[in-house]
Amino acid sequence: MARYENRYWWSHDGLRLHARDYAGGEDGRPPILCLPGLTRNARDFEGLAERLSPEWRVLALSLRGRGESGYAKDPMTYVPLTYVQDVDALLRELGVTCFVAVGTSLGGIVTMLLSGTERGRIAGALLNDVGPEIMPAGLQRIRGYVGRGSSWPTWMHAARGLSEANADVYPRFGIEDWLRMAKRLYRLNSAGRIVLDYDLKIAEPFRVPGNEAGPDMWRALDGLRDTPTLIVRGARSDVLAADTAARMVERLRDAELVTVPDVGHTPLLTEPELDAPLARWLDRVKEPATA
Repeated sequence: MARYENRYWWSHDGLRLHARDYAGGEDGRPPILCLPGLTRNARDFEGLAERLSPEWRVLALSLRGRGESGYAKDPMTYVPLTYVQDVDALLRELGVTCFVAVGTSLGGIVTMLLSGTERGRIAGALLNDVGPEIMPAGLQRIRGYVGRGSSWPTWMHAARGLSEANADVYPRFGIEDWLRMAKRLYRLNSAGRIVLDYDLKIAEPFRVPGNEAGPDMWRALDGLRDTPTLIVRGARSDVLAADTAARMVERLRDAELVTVPDVGHTPLLTEPELDAPLARWLDRVKEPATA
């Protein structure tokens, strides 16, 4: 039986959006808000949510155009500033004024932008393999696959396809790991085929000339300057460079960097190497240091 409830809310432009709501944290702790990567959805945080939800309320979101969240009529709304508005709409509906953010890749960019919209409302932040600068090789790789449809006759075929395309990202994975990942990334369509579980049009903003600029993300990171922050980097990452991660730690007043071995972009956040750092980070969130 699922340990979560499905929760839906409406965006400012009329999209029905979805989150998984894992109960917990009855002692007044702020909820943990999990924001997924570009092509991911709420299912991406199953393992982390099941671990944390006995003590914390966990809200795992699917951004617009992913999972059970509605697809946008205008694909140019598939941009971080719109995602920030969508998250704000959920927070207002729930009456949440303080939360802990876990942002994977794109979700980390949204986290940094959220930190600047209202200072002090993020009680803790985890940035998973993302920072204010993205390595060109990683950006090129992402542009190469996002928005390209694929379909498979069975889940095992999908798992094997993932393993062939991503073996260098998760070299320790076995076929069962790839099968679990396939069931997070894909869905069964009405024709009985296994297909990607996102709107392929999320790729369209990437194709607009000059759209790469975006906001100054180093300035956005400053919104987390006094926030307990855990920066997670995959040792094989082609998105977050080691020197960028080190600069992030220097710029923030309460940050820890953990590099996960034998993992690329992105760590799953359930790796055993993260058990102790996660516990230390959440302890800092529960008991913030006094000045």
